[in-house]
Amino acid sequence: MKRAVSPLMIAASAAGLSITSLAEADTLRMSHLWPSGSTVNQEIYQAWADRIEQESDGQLQVEIYPSQTLSKADQSYEAAVNGIADVAVTLQGYTAGRFPLTEIVQLPGVVKDASQGSCILQSLYDEGDIAAEYDDSHVLFMFTTGPAYIHTKATEVKSPEDLAGLRIRRPSDVAGEMLSSMGAHPVGMPAPDIYTSLQRGVMDGLSFPWEAMSVFRINELVNYHLQVPYYAGAIVATMNKSAYEQLSPDMQAVIDRSSGMEWAQIAGGVFDQLDRQGRQEALEQGDVIHTVENPLDDPEWAPLLKQGTNIYLERLEERGLDNAREVYQKALSLQERCSS
Repeated sequence: MKRAVSPLMIAASAAGLSITSLAEADTLRMSHLWPSGSTVNQEIYQAWADRIEQESDGQLQVEIYPSQTLSKADQSYEAAVNGIADVAVTLQGYTAGRFPLTEIVQLPGVVKDASQGSCILQSLYDEGDIAAEYDDSHVLFMFTTGPAYIHTKATEVKSPEDLAGLRIRRPSDVAGEMLSSMGAHPVGMPAPDIYTSLQRGVMDGLSFPWEAMSVFRINELVNYHLQVPYYAGAIVATMNKSAYEQLSPDMQAVIDRSSGMEWAQIAGGVFDQLDRQGRQEALEQGDVIHTVENPLDDPEWAPLLKQGTNIYLERLEERGLDNAREVYQKALSLQERCSS
């Protein structure tokens, strides 16, 4: 966090007035992976920054570093912890094994859409089920993407057999577990690297929600889409603890008022809107879209997805996380509350 000299301070100094009584502005550096011109950046992160600046009467300013310009996507959480960034937004799945209970939200059948998923994830944090995983930072809000589907360049996928041997980008260990269960070969990489890798033939396809297909321009490169909602991405916006604690009580209150469920729901709503746009974009370019309506009840898909879910929960239990299934059931139980 750095101090910025405001135009008001410059004007006061030029007029011969003392500036010691004028509040200096604290500038918070925010790091994230989305492009600067994207709707995600403008309607979530820039909107949050504008709210902070407005409610603090300019005493807090937010300097946004999009597209991994301050920290790489898979290092952004640690960048916030270590003070490289004052605020960071990243997907928990980029840090394999770092947020095991959080990633339960990503399992098949938990998230119907981004608004519901964001409510579920924020509720789990607010009610203490996953809060201990973030003790080293000051969490602002959490949200999820909509369901991630499978998109391929040259292979039309209708059944699990069609996925056999295909190199599919996976966004996290949970998604990788599901893809492996379905016969695919998971490939890990951050979202901004996908376009080039797909162009070069490093992968046959990828796992993405519709929102990201449009934001990262991946719709340009693929022709086939399988809407099987087997996964959703979890995202956290968090702040360096020292940066928060160094603020005055009034400025901490400004941050607190722009944290929690309100912003989880704002973000979820933006992602839902972008999901609709991404799918429409694929339809307009003539792509083929297949849909599996209820994969956990589907005779072909259900056994594989349930197997992947059970394997993931067993791995958590082997790590000593005896409450893994309890958190999973809690996430499922929140669906009705979060759908209203």
